[in-house]
Amino acid sequence: MPDGPSAPLRILHVVLPTEVGGMQRVIEALATGHRRRGHEVALAAVLPGPPRDEPPILGALRAAGVAIHAVRVPGRAYGRERAAVAELCRTLGPRVVHTHGYRPDVVDAPAARRLGLPTVTTVHGFTGGGWKDRLYERLQLRAFRRFDAVIAVSVPQVEQLARAGTPRERIHLVRNAWMGAGTAEPRAAARAALGLPAEGLCIGWIGRLTREKGADVLVRAMAALGDLPVSAAVVGDGPEAAPARALAARLGVADRIAWPGLVPGAGRLLAAFDAFVLSSRSEGTPIVLLEAMAATTPIVATAVGGVPDVVGPGEALLVPPEDPGALAAAVRAVLADPAAASGRALKALERLGHEFAEEPWLDRYESVYRTVGRL
Repeated sequence: MPDGPSAPLRILHVVLPTEVGGMQRVIEALATGHRRRGHEVALAAVLPGPPRDEPPILGALRAAGVAIHAVRVPGRAYGRERAAVAELCRTLGPRVVHTHGYRPDVVDAPAARRLGLPTVTTVHGFTGGGWKDRLYERLQLRAFRRFDAVIAVSVPQVEQLARAGTPRERIHLVRNAWMGAGTAEPRAAARAALGLPAEGLCIGWIGRLTREKGADVLVRAMAALGDLPVSAAVVGDGPEAAPARALAARLGVADRIAWPGLVPGAGRLLAAFDAFVLSSRSEGTPIVLLEAMAATTPIVATAVGGVPDVVGPGEALLVPPEDPGALAAAVRAVLADPAAASGRALKALERLGHEFAEEPWLDRYESVYRTVGRL
């Protein structure tokens, strides 16, 4: 493959794919976007443990012309996994290896570096939570020091990485972009798809039910909105699903919260809601926030991570994290003045188009790849 400032690149992404999530959306957009531009893009899908159904992202990437290479290993066979990734690198000869997530960052990136290949990672966010998650976070932060480039998706991440020892000259701020989510469903169809009543006020929450996403904060906020005829829908699944439902029962709001579970392409259904609520304790640049902006759904969000970089008071109502009362008050304000809420939503849509377009985002990643690969 010829070198030069405009020569096609050979890029290998390495990821442990999951069913859904913002990281999957970013990887799919990067791989398909660069493939569309004429670059040679492959993805190594680390699939530990017993055989299972192929995650949906792999079929979508394959259909877009991205070469998929399954790395099937037992759950903790890290040595075999690293050897398999090294062999894949020798076979494919990528000019840059881009890893995503703690396991590829810690286990697989060193295999590429030993072969003299430049390595890039994107910091999609940290989950916090229990001791195991905190251990993984520490290992990942240490691993970042060895990468040729570390992509931060928010300003707070830049500072966190620098404090943890990643050289500042290797940190690149590239906020996530809006990649589109297919055709948005109108309100009636979206409500029907989620199993919600056709009429009545409803606020929506979409995400993986883990502690850092704060579904429990929304449940507590619903308890503070008991005087209003409003329901909520929590769309997603994860380890905090059962505790959140139990909390709703204890607080007497179980009959006012729907739990549709995991809904692929949930971003197409945001028109179902009178407000979208993001109640996270920590974030990078959440893709679902960009989806809500695209849907012109009024937004109430916690001012954490990269959220204030994406929307300000003119586009959304921002509240502190871990504050159900403030969250409830903001939801109340949206429902009390729908005209003002609609005005903020339209400004959010305008900002989305100006600041979070996909093509400049692909340009930034390509620039990073060429810098580390000296191309």
